[in-house]
Amino acid sequence: MKTQLFKPNTETSKTRQMTVTAIMGALSAVLMFIQIPVPMFMPSFIKFDVSVIPALITSFAIGPLAGVGVCLIKDLLNLFSTTTGGVGELSDFILGVMFTVPAGLIYKSKKSKTTAIIGSIAGAVIMAIFSIATNYFITYPFYTNFMPMEAIIVAYQALNPKVETLLDALIWFNVPFTFVKGMCSSIIVIAVYKYISPILKYGSTERRTAKGTL
Repeated sequence: MKTQLFKPNTETSKTRQMTVTAIMGALSAVLMFIQIPVPMFMPSFIKFDVSVIPALITSFAIGPLAGVGVCLIKDLLNLFSTTTGGVGELSDFILGVMFTVPAGLIYKSKKSKTTAIIGSIAGAVIMAIFSIATNYFITYPFYTNFMPMEAIIVAYQALNPKVETLLDALIWFNVPFTFVKGMCSSIIVIAVYKYISPILKYGSTERRTAKGTL
């Protein structure tokens, strides 16, 4: 008869998962305040941030639903200091979900470094594609309350004179920018995941070699 060294406790496991999701959501909210302008590649009102990193880590470690929870907590917390009336947070939440859910589902199907990479790339591509819709129908209609669409287009034309419409700007700039942002976050996550995941799952590093780590 085999002895089960670690007997699962469903209630404890769920409590840990909820706690980890809340903590990672708060960390993600803090990271959202760290925004870096990239004037050589994007207009000044577009900033680079890596606030999706905790959501991707949680999606890998616990599951895609927990990753969605991190995105939700992050954007709800940022509503208290929003400058966009919640529009920016809504767009950020949608894109975060589009990134972390596909990545988490692919990784969950067969937990390995390969599937983590494939999932991250797939998530970044899906997020980049969805950024066209979120920016076109949500974000930029809000921006026009403060900045005329003509001025927005001019800001993009300063970087690429071929831009004539908002859709041109999104395809030329926002889609690749969103993809690169997703991939940068993915590279960091894949580099640190095997050191962090045991702490999230078990509260220590003792089970670092447990099945499912990268």
